[in-house]
Amino acid sequence: MYKFLLGLHSGIRYIVIILFSLALIMALIGLFGRKSSNEFHRKINLYSLISAHVQLLTGLILYFYSPNVMFSNMGAAMKDPIIRYWTVEHSAMMIFAVILITVGHSRSKKAIDSVNKHRAIALYYGLALLVILLAIYQSGRPIFGSSM
Repeated sequence: MYKFLLGLHSGIRYIVIILFSLALIMALIGLFGRKSSNEFHRKINLYSLISAHVQLLTGLILYFYSPNVMFSNMGAAMKDPIIRYWTVEHSAMMIFAVILITVGHSRSKKAIDSVNKHRAIALYYGLALLVILLAIYQSGRPIFGSSM
């Protein structure tokens, strides 16, 4: 079960990174090019949000199956950088990223004009993508490729 969940979680990250990169590029082009927001933008932003939430749920399930997470002795877990990363840091960073994504999507939906829609997505999705990439990089795993 653990290997399957790890493979699934690792595979979904590509979908998340691609969708967020696309949403961010489209938002920046729309913002700086003063282009109107359309249905395609809305769908990419929504699919990005959904993929991040699916990834979070997969990660939370994986969290309880992982041999790298230690709940029984948090003192020892905090002393080991690898166990500390997987027990505390990775999940905290990813939950923070999903909060940024959710807030950004909500602000984009509530914005009346296209500039503010693009600005909300560019700001919040951009920050979330940065947090996600930092969390992946900090793990020692490659962003592209697999080290399972």
